[in-house]
Amino acid sequence: MQLERAKIGNYVDLMQNPTRIIILNFLGGISRGFGIAIGFTILGAIVLYSLQRLVMLNLPIIGGFVSEVVKLVQSSIR
Repeated sequence: MQLERAKIGNYVDLMQNPTRIIILNFLGGISRGFGIAIGFTILGAIVLYSLQRLVMLNLPIIGGFVSEVVKLVQSSIR
């Protein structure tokens, strides 16, 4: 019971300080954006690595398509 009162008290304190809410939401948004950017970068690197490995296998149908995709990505990076 006492724990519930403490949490409610913290919530009331937070609601009475709008500047703190703005700062917490801002920092939370920056953290989420940074996490999404890092995750997308890692996922993109894994996909490119997998595509390069598929090209090395020299599969007749997939190899040509994958090599074109890898060339496009590498040209856009430069």
